[in-house]
Amino acid sequence: MILSDRSIKELIKKGELSIEPFEEKNIQSSSIDLRLGDDVVFYLADFIDVKEKSIPVQRVRIPEEGLVIEPKSFLLATTLEYIKLPDDITAFVEGRSSLGRLGLFIENAGWVDAGFEGQITLELYNANSCPIRLYKGMRVCQIVLAKLDKPAEKPYRGKYFGQRGATASKIFMDLLNSQE
Repeated sequence: MILSDRSIKELIKKGELSIEPFEEKNIQSSSIDLRLGDDVVFYLADFIDVKEKSIPVQRVRIPEEGLVIEPKSFLLATTLEYIKLPDDITAFVEGRSSLGRLGLFIENAGWVDAGFEGQITLELYNANSCPIRLYKGMRVCQIVLAKLDKPAEKPYRGKYFGQRGATASKIFMDLLNSQE
């Protein structure tokens, strides 16, 4: 069941759902708008081997004048908000349609597991033929919350738990763990 604005406000008031910093005006009828943080990561590699621990990246802070995303460019960004989901609430992230209409694809691999805690890393891709400028603090995506039928037996405590800032892929950890 997707949660309404009323249910979202109740969870926040009870302290079961945490969003920091929180602004009530960002709660929509069935979602919460999240804002763009100031941390961005660009991959610098010409070739990416998923077994490599250290893929070269460049970390950048978004300046006051904004960040220009060139056409056909991919980068990782972060939400300004740090969220804590209870063990019986899951979420999925959608880019804002106003940005999608400009050709900016915003994802987070689609799903946030119940029990997750951290800032959400967003994958941004400019599919347009012209650059797009974004600004720290602008509403960039929304999360839709859904209640599980029962609390998760194994709430999320994985490799991205507690992340702060744009977090590069840790896919190599999957490969290491599968060999044990």
